[in-house]
Amino acid sequence: MKLLLKVNLLLVAAFGAGLAVTGVLTNQVLQDNAKREVLSHASLMMEAALAARSYTSSEIKPLLAARLDKEFLPQSVPSYAATQSFAKLHELYKNYSYKEATLNPTNPRDRVVEWEADVVRNLRDHPELKEMVGERTTPSGPSLFLARPIQIKDGQCLACHSTPAAAPASMKALYGDANGFGWKLNEIVGSQIVSVPLEVPLEQAGRALRVIMGGMLATFAGILALVNLVLYSLLLKPMRKITRIADAVSAGRLDAEPFDIRGDDEIAVLGNAFNRMRRSVEKAMALLG
Repeated sequence: MKLLLKVNLLLVAAFGAGLAVTGVLTNQVLQDNAKREVLSHASLMMEAALAARSYTSSEIKPLLAARLDKEFLPQSVPSYAATQSFAKLHELYKNYSYKEATLNPTNPRDRVVEWEADVVRNLRDHPELKEMVGERTTPSGPSLFLARPIQIKDGQCLACHSTPAAAPASMKALYGDANGFGWKLNEIVGSQIVSVPLEVPLEQAGRALRVIMGGMLATFAGILALVNLVLYSLLLKPMRKITRIADAVSAGRLDAEPFDIRGDDEIAVLGNAFNRMRRSVEKAMALLG
């Protein structure tokens, strides 16, 4: 195997190993960055929902207080307001969702599905958790969700959710008296869940990875070409010339061209040594002749 081929194989092996390690690490970093970006979107949406709840509780409900004794208005319920405001966003971004998933809700649309029930149960089992982040697979691709517990901290909530007898008649007329009761103070009854698709950020991360890997491959190809040029012009070409002259001298052709020495590098040192050896051989052969 020729020297240049050996050098190229070693460089390709070293670069391949480095490229593999860099690719894995870079992909992990890009994936993590994509998920952090999605999580920041989810957090922003969660805060928007909380703002809608707070606004409804502090400003809308007092305005409707006079009518609530005679008529139950869902618009006065903070959770309803947050869900409705997010529904407008959902019209534009179909894969984005917000839900106040509840184990025993008054409004049937808030009832948990299977995966949401697991989230709520986990929050109930670990009351110290203030927030939960996870991933799940949806028909449109992977999705990240951010969940926060819905805990009954205000005793006023129990006026509508303790027993059917204590609940406003107008509310029971709208939703019935079979659901949404039995809640207790400080109990975690559900979870606010924001789901944000991962498909687009992960696809962008994949494109960035391909660009980075492509740039590294192009850079290596240029370096490999430069190394081959340098090795050939500075090392292999002079060595081949020395070999050719040595073969000629060993065959008795003393008129072979001399090795032209340039510079003072290792090849020049080798050339000087070879020329001295050649002169010694020529003198020895002249004495023998």
